Formats: sequence, C-alpha cells, structure tokens
Amino acid sequence: MQNKIRLFENQKIRSVWDKEVEKWWFSVVDIVGVLTEQADYEKNRNYWKWLKHKLKEEGNETVSNTHRLKLTAQDGKMRLTDVADTQQVLRLIQSVPSKKAEPFKIWLAKVGRERIDETIDPEQSIDRAIRNYRRLGYSESWINQRIKSIEVRKALTDEWDKAGVKKDNEYAFLTNLMTKTWSGMTGKQYKQYKNLTKENLRDNMANLELIINMLAEAAATELSTKENPQNLSHSADIARKGAGVAKNARLDIERRGGKVITSQNAKQLGIRKEHNPKVKLKF
Repeated sequence: MQNKIRLFENQKIRSVWDKEVEKWWFSVVDIVGVLTEQADYEKNRNYWKWLKHKLKEEGNETVSNTHRLKLTAQDGKMRLTDVADTQQVLRLIQSVPSKKAEPFKIWLAKVGRERIDETIDPEQSIDRAIRNYRRLGYSESWINQRIKSIEVRKALTDEWDKAGVKKDNEYAFLTNLMTKTWSGMTGKQYKQYKNLTKENLRDNMANLELIINMLAEAAATELSTKENPQNLSHSADIARKGAGVAKNARLDIERRGGKVITSQNAKQLGIRKEHNPKVKLKF
C-alpha cells in the first residue's frame, strides 16, 4: 500500500492507496475533524465513535462497516486507524451537520437527479459524458473516438446480459480476459504500465489503443450474436476469440513498425490538458 497525506481545503487527510483493490482509503477521524472544524484529535475520535454507534442503531452499514489500516499517527508511529473508501466518505459527509459539507450534499443531490433523468432518457448519459470530457480538457477528436468506444462496449455488455453474465465481478472477469488477450497485460498491469491508480484505463488510451480495444469488443459482439451463448463459460470463450482478432491486428501493426500500446497516459499523450473543473471533490 502507498501512504500519503492529501489535502482537504488545506487541511491534512491521511490516506493510503490499496493497489490490490484499486481504491483510496481515507482516515475517518481526519475527515470528521475537517467537517466539524475541530482540531482536537481525541474529540474527533470520540465524535466518530458516537456517530458510528448511531449509524449502527439506524441499521446503516455503509459507513459503520469501516476497515482499519496502519497510518502514520501524530507521534510518527504507524497505528491502526479507521479508514473509509470514497463511497463511505460521501455517506459520512451526509451524516455530519457541517457548513463545509453542504456543497458536497448539494453536489450529491444534483448527481442523483441526473442519474434518475438518465434512466428516463439514456441519451442524456452520452451528453453528460461529452460535457465531462470537455470539462476535463480532452480534445474533440479523442472525445468522438471515446464516445464511439462507449457505444461498442454497450453492444457487448448487452450480449453478456442476454447470456446471463452478472455485472461487476463477471463483467470485470471478461473485460480483464479480453485486455490480457489482445494487449498481453491484465487491466491492472496495463494501468500500472501507464502509471495510473484510480483513473479509467480507456480514458488514458491513445486513439490506436482505443481502436484496437474496440475491435476486440466489436468482434466479440459479432461472434456472440452468431453463437448465442447461455453462460459465463461460453461468453468467456467468445471474448477470448474476439480479443484474439484484435491481438492479430496489433501484432500486424507492430510487425510493420507501428506501435499500439504506449506507457503514456492522457496528459503525456497530449489528448488531455490541464483543467479547472467547476465541481471539485478535494480528497
């Protein structure tokens, strides 16, 4: 794990990056201290004990079911500390009466409304993605390619749904299988190669990388419509075949002197510039 001190409006929040599960963990006591504007560590720890007990009584396990990891304490020693991931932190923010938390609560309400609107009109999700990529500083040509890749991905996941593939773990298994087949790296290895942590791998691919990845998914989709798989095992076989088509294309390009896979991420590639987003979660 990688320990860091992160800033929340110029106040320190101890955090650690867990590369195994690919998520940040934040010190709950530090978050509480910022929200309550209380500098006394013991008072913050007592407040967290009270809040955790209160949430348990209410039947809420999202925040109360926290982990404990060793973080650097005030005395410089590594001590076990309650930590929470991003989802738990956002839930914690909702439970603490604080002026500092109000902008986050408004933002969460806005995000919730947008997601409800998108279930009624799915086209809005594409429009939102385009706005977000522009806000993040991506070039228009890259955005067009990325949106097309989302459409291709959606067609493949529709096939997986028909085959009874379950979201989350089984989706991740098939995606990782395809990435490993065409690129020679698992998704995690690919992200490490590009020096990424929580960032989306596809959001850090060059155009040719996106195209080859789309070829893998489009080929798998076409094969799936023909073979009509009924389970995860058959879908995995098709995913491997589709990614094999993309692997052959990658190898052919490389034999001709081209390069598909790059260790550069979005900023290094120049497809994303520095930006000043209107909404910032300063974790």
